Amino acid sequence: MERTVVLYPGLGVGHLVPMVELAKVFLRHGLAVTVAAVKPPLDSPDFSAAVARFAECNPAINFHVLPPPPPPPAPVGSGSDGKSASQIVGMLGFLNAMNAPLRDFLCSLPSVDALIVDMFCTDALDVASELRLPVYVFFTSAASDLAVFLHLTSMRDSINTSFGELGDSMIHIPGCPPFKASELPSDILSDNEASRLILLMFRRHPESRGILVNTFDSLETRALRALEDGLCVPGNATPPVYSIGPIVSGGGGSDKDHDCLRWLDAQPDNSVVFLSFGSLGRFCKKQLEEIAIGLQKSEQRFLWVVRSPRTDEKNVFEPLAEPDLDALLPAGFMEATRGRGLVVKLWAPQVEVLRHRATGAFVTHCGWNSTLEGITAGLPLLCWPLYAEQRLNKVFVVEEMKLGVEMRGYDEEVVVAEEVEAKVRWVMESEGGQALRQRAAAVKDAAAQAIKEGGSSHAAFVKFLEDLQLQVSRGMVSA
Repeated sequence: MERTVVLYPGLGVGHLVPMVELAKVFLRHGLAVTVAAVKPPLDSPDFSAAVARFAECNPAINFHVLPPPPPPPAPVGSGSDGKSASQIVGMLGFLNAMNAPLRDFLCSLPSVDALIVDMFCTDALDVASELRLPVYVFFTSAASDLAVFLHLTSMRDSINTSFGELGDSMIHIPGCPPFKASELPSDILSDNEASRLILLMFRRHPESRGILVNTFDSLETRALRALEDGLCVPGNATPPVYSIGPIVSGGGGSDKDHDCLRWLDAQPDNSVVFLSFGSLGRFCKKQLEEIAIGLQKSEQRFLWVVRSPRTDEKNVFEPLAEPDLDALLPAGFMEATRGRGLVVKLWAPQVEVLRHRATGAFVTHCGWNSTLEGITAGLPLLCWPLYAEQRLNKVFVVEEMKLGVEMRGYDEEVVVAEEVEAKVRWVMESEGGQALRQRAAAVKDAAAQAIKEGGSSHAAFVKFLEDLQLQVSRGMVSA
């Protein structure tokens, strides 16, 4: 009988995308796959469109959008408008409430051999336990991030202050380069409900049967060895960690004829700097102006995805309004850069752009999906972190992997035009930029080898499937 796995992604397209790519890996190994997606609590056209697009492009994968839970009561400590002080608290509360719809869905299926949950969905471990299902966590960021977050849970127990009060003190985590405490995600820095819930979430990761990580051995050797040796969860057992990446989109979808790709076709090889900051990355008007001035003065070719500034800071899933470029960018910028620069509104087919022969560098927010897409395209990275674990990823990319450089000022009010100009020139024209490009090309080749049959990531996934079969044969029963 064909084995069946259910994949349970977290909220947002950024967590849905890697789960869909993981589903394709399961298919290639002969398993049946269902993706049980979570619709955001507020209407999100981006999410609905993404699910429809994935379902159309991947008919062998079953997609099911779980019905939302009933609205929860206003959280303790919320304002009179019922809004929580933290988006992460609201998100984790919503995912906890999704346990009931998830349980009902799993029980409705003829058989399930395993549940794979997103890193933010650890409350679903309770559902798996109730139904006696083997459950694994899919960690959609770097192995170095996993090492950090697992270690922080024990570290927090041993210090008498919040992480935020450590300021710029250096934190040392097994398998990772030292980093400033201030580079931790902002929601972890304070001693509040958000920090408590996040650390509890990571404290539960070792309760799973194993952790799948979207990385490969030669990219994060030290972090993976520290995890394997149990150094990141002192005093407790660490489940098996399987490095099965890079799992990235193959591109080539319905947007392969996008106007920006035709524009790239007319540019010289390795000549264009691509700037894109993820599905949630937005900038204020002042920062957009500084970027524009820097690009204009750099005299380099560029392709830049511009989004409107956020109008509601409490709702990261708000529908995107088309940006008014004439109002947001400096007067005369579009005309002055015509021919060597192209500004794209809202979105571009990122994987196709990154792999295009004309693209020569990537200015990225350091989200792990985008980081891996840049790495597998063999591009040097200009690191401009914005939120979540992206500051940590910047440290790992620059200090450990040595695949990028920092865009200075990212943690200040704005990155000034002079910095944009200098870094863009450096990566495209200097000897240092050329050396970075050569290293990026070598790591691209290593990434490709890892996922081939016999490669480290292919072998890790086969080992995971063997371990899963052992769990099933030991008496774990289907839902």
